[in-house]
Amino acid sequence: MIPTRYLLSQGSALRAVGRAAVGSLVRSTQRPVSLPGPWIEAELPPRSDDLVRAYLRHVGGDPSLYRGRVPPHFVPQWGFELVGRALAQSGYPLTRIINAGFRLENHEPLASGETLFVKARLESVEDDGRRAKLVARAITGTRYGSEALVAEWRTYVPLASAGKRGSNSGSVNGKNGAKTPSPPQGRPPAVVPASAREIAYFRLKKNAGLDFAKLTGDINPIHWVPALARAAGFRSCILHGFSTFARAYEAVVRNVFSGNVDAIRTMEARFTRPLVLPAAVGVYVGGSVLDGGDVYVGDAPGAGAYLEGQFETHAVEE
Repeated sequence: MIPTRYLLSQGSALRAVGRAAVGSLVRSTQRPVSLPGPWIEAELPPRSDDLVRAYLRHVGGDPSLYRGRVPPHFVPQWGFELVGRALAQSGYPLTRIINAGFRLENHEPLASGETLFVKARLESVEDDGRRAKLVARAITGTRYGSEALVAEWRTYVPLASAGKRGSNSGSVNGKNGAKTPSPPQGRPPAVVPASAREIAYFRLKKNAGLDFAKLTGDINPIHWVPALARAAGFRSCILHGFSTFARAYEAVVRNVFSGNVDAIRTMEARFTRPLVLPAAVGVYVGGSVLDGGDVYVGDAPGAGAYLEGQFETHAVEE
């Protein structure tokens, strides 16, 4: 069990949650900004070494491999508030937003103990009357590099129904939510390929969502309050998509690249279905792997996948 004291260090994320909750009580009259939107910038204090170590242990990482640096997949912890403000510029209610995917680009290591220079903006909005797809980008740097880490949030907001569009309908310049994400029309359900190789296996306790919330500030109650998760349409609490992503990332670092935390250049993933807690799941890879490959989190080869994605190494040229 992660101590509650870590939640006290999540001020910016908690403010973002509060802002979204208040915003949901007021009908949005904001028009979407011209895209891409303006950069929202902030200078943030260094992340606590104690918090980073606790987070790494929680997602299956080895803190000794990250001496002097911050893991890139920890970016939701400090990027949540700015990305939330950027997504809010779309005019859609953030309390209904669903985390559909995530992408990381590693350009330089993030040194620990350093001030973080972060900026975020709304990249694109597409509304087909059934759902609004929102993409936001966040760039994190330190004094050693202005664009050390680039992260992309891929989200969507379910709309009432086709033919009942709101003021934000139409394409504009071309945290797991309350409902189960469904595959886009024409896309079959995600499955772990039968040929995929298992590289890790982990058991998730029923409080895994609460522990991740304490470490990152992502306190959406569907991840730690069973009654509210059931009211939202789930059998029980579901794991954060970012937690699933971080566990897959660390499994690749540890078991494909022998603990080389500099090996991964990019990793992106779709969150394909809710991972209900408690659970026992595997991480699987396919492809050549050494130059990059596919990664999945699922029950078994041939069974459904909760996450499907790809990673590339720094050996791959742009």
